[in-house]
Amino acid sequence: MESEIKTEIKQFLASFFKNYDLQDDEDIFSLGFVNSLFAMQLILFVEKTFQVVIENEDLDMDNFRTINALTRLIAQKKGAVLQS
Repeated sequence: MESEIKTEIKQFLASFFKNYDLQDDEDIFSLGFVNSLFAMQLILFVEKTFQVVIENEDLDMDNFRTINALTRLIAQKKGAVLQS
């Protein structure tokens, strides 16, 4: 499940990080490519693609900082959905 999540995230981010080989643990905010509009697009992408709801308590920048962090957040949200 996690490898599929990472693949989807990487494909989405590739359209914003053209000609840059973004690593799974690289901080996308520190690279300077990210603005507030991108942050909103990222949240909408996560909700639509993975059919999860990003709650206010999920809006910690650390959850969105790296591909690995996003993958963990989505896997956690999917697990919560599957258990309910």
